[in-house]
Amino acid sequence: MSCNGTKNTTTATTATTTATFDRNIQPIPGPAPKVKLGKPETFTLDNGLKVLVVENHKLPRVSANLTLDNYPIYEGDKAGTADLLSEMLGSGTTSVSKDAFNERIDFLGAGVWFGSQSAGMRSLSKYFSEVFGLMADGALNPVFTQEEFDKAKAKAMDGIKSGEKSVENISNRVEKVLAYGANHPFGEFASTTTLEHITLDDVKNLYHSYFKPNNAYLVITGDVKLDEVKPLVEKYFSKWEITTLPEYQMPNVQNIGATEINFVDMPEASQTQINIVSTTHLQMGDADYPAVLVANQIFGGDFNSHLNMNLREAHGYTYGARSSIPASKYITMLKAGAKVRNQVADSAVVEVMKELNRMYTEKVGEEELKTVKASYSGNFVMEVEKPETIARYALNIQKYKLPDDFYETFLERINAVTTDDVMRVAQKYFNKDNTRIVVTSKGSEVIPALVKLGYKINYFDKDGKPSSKPKSPEAVSTDITPESVLNQYFKAVGGKDKLESVNSIEQVYEFTMQGMPLVQTMSFAKPNKMKVEAKMMGQTAFKVLFDGTNGYMEQMGAKVPLPEDQITEYKNRKGVIDELYLLENNTVKLDGIVAANGSDAYKMLIENKGKKTTKYFDTKTGLLVKEEQFAKGPDGSEVAIYTNFMDYKPVNGILISHKITTNMFGQETEMNVKSVELNKSFAEDFFK
Repeated sequence: MSCNGTKNTTTATTATTTATFDRNIQPIPGPAPKVKLGKPETFTLDNGLKVLVVENHKLPRVSANLTLDNYPIYEGDKAGTADLLSEMLGSGTTSVSKDAFNERIDFLGAGVWFGSQSAGMRSLSKYFSEVFGLMADGALNPVFTQEEFDKAKAKAMDGIKSGEKSVENISNRVEKVLAYGANHPFGEFASTTTLEHITLDDVKNLYHSYFKPNNAYLVITGDVKLDEVKPLVEKYFSKWEITTLPEYQMPNVQNIGATEINFVDMPEASQTQINIVSTTHLQMGDADYPAVLVANQIFGGDFNSHLNMNLREAHGYTYGARSSIPASKYITMLKAGAKVRNQVADSAVVEVMKELNRMYTEKVGEEELKTVKASYSGNFVMEVEKPETIARYALNIQKYKLPDDFYETFLERINAVTTDDVMRVAQKYFNKDNTRIVVTSKGSEVIPALVKLGYKINYFDKDGKPSSKPKSPEAVSTDITPESVLNQYFKAVGGKDKLESVNSIEQVYEFTMQGMPLVQTMSFAKPNKMKVEAKMMGQTAFKVLFDGTNGYMEQMGAKVPLPEDQITEYKNRKGVIDELYLLENNTVKLDGIVAANGSDAYKMLIENKGKKTTKYFDTKTGLLVKEEQFAKGPDGSEVAIYTNFMDYKPVNGILISHKITTNMFGQETEMNVKSVELNKSFAEDFFK
């Protein structure tokens, strides 16, 4: 009886609660949460180093971050010096070798990192004093060797080269040059040319000139006490000598007089990067700062923003559109945009500018404003639970001379933002009539449509320097056909009869990937057998094998069968030289004369059962200079994979490319042919 009574009582209570709660009515937001931040304990060394200690004893962990709040450094024709300094710091000290330093950090399960204007560490609290000492030693007593310099420089060179094919990377570079100017610290960038100018002495001079305590802050957070920290800081940092820092007068920055398109041509781009950029002044202590944060959140700051709902959700142009306008002590930039398909570049520009204009002319709805505020408040409250956030806030108060209660009253100021405020700050900071629409894309495909938008278009190269309008594709003469182009190619490489006599081919390539040398062997035999194997330090890193009927893929020892669609594709191959069979079972057509790998080339489109390939044949030499295939990128979008063919050399009377560059998902690889063997006899089980 008592059990049944309890059950009935529970049911009645639930029914009553459900009846009085209307899920169709949005709850009324409560007042802004009260945020109480622990105040850091502070002290200053005689050399000016300001130390902030934030105690948090919930977990036995400690972190320390050293920040040099120096004036922005202009590097000029040696741009990239600071990047090399960042890479080299931590490569040993005057008392500890690089290997010993790293081994000790690993043994303690800690982390230590360095930048050209910073250093940091994290560890368990019981190892704090030792790890802190290692961090201080690495920051204040570095050893700069020619060997480490050469390694850092080679790594930086590889990074720059790999980024040359990325529309995001080039767009980011050019928009800063255009917005700030090439002679501004925020506008310059490292290139292979500037890196070539840098010497080991330049890195040393940068360190000894700027890595000083003049404007330095040290924030220590975690399971520590002030009376334990202070002696350690004095021990390791009191002898750090102050100096007079070099000065550089930053040039004035101005936006353009009227909105225009700044176009950067990337002939190999399969996607378009569109960013609107304009400069403005916004500091964290400004009265408008909370309203600008809210306005940006509405415009393009998160998934539900106007930009993303338009370009992604309504039109399907992109996987994500965003905007940002960070605060800065000096000058900052409003940046908004997305990466889209080339075919919709013009439409995307229209929609981005439409949303920018909307911020000027249409007040945000009260409900949307409440939702944005609630989201911002929720994220803020979660962040202040983290000790590292408290440390960062404490540092910001010091660096930017903010009121002591800046963060404790922050949500109150966010919640005080009105719809009028959002429109007012958008009109003040978003510069819709003086913005650059930076479009980085394949000019031959997108410029004709962009011209129709009516904006003035200025053209720039990948370094942000003015350039001429990209050459439009030329029509192919009616007497030129896919067959005649292929015949010209056959003649150029040695004759169709010689190509048809090739029953097998094996090519060995050498290249580097992420700094590691690899050797790749590609073996093909008629009609459709293949084996591709890449080795690193003598060990197989990657292998694909097909025996004419079936095959598998192996990577780092893990073997998986080839997908069915790939097996079907391999089965349909008829020989080891694709060009001999292009006109069989394919739809082939010429799509004009375009620039490709530094040459004017016939653009040949090949399609078979939905698979598309494009080949480019030099109009003068007849040689194949470039090929592109299409694949799904990491975000699911279609991207082009490019292969450039260079340095043709004769092998048994047939010209074969001995230098190949590929670009896959923004990663460029240069492959040099070590050897080529035609009509090689393979063992019976070679392709098994």
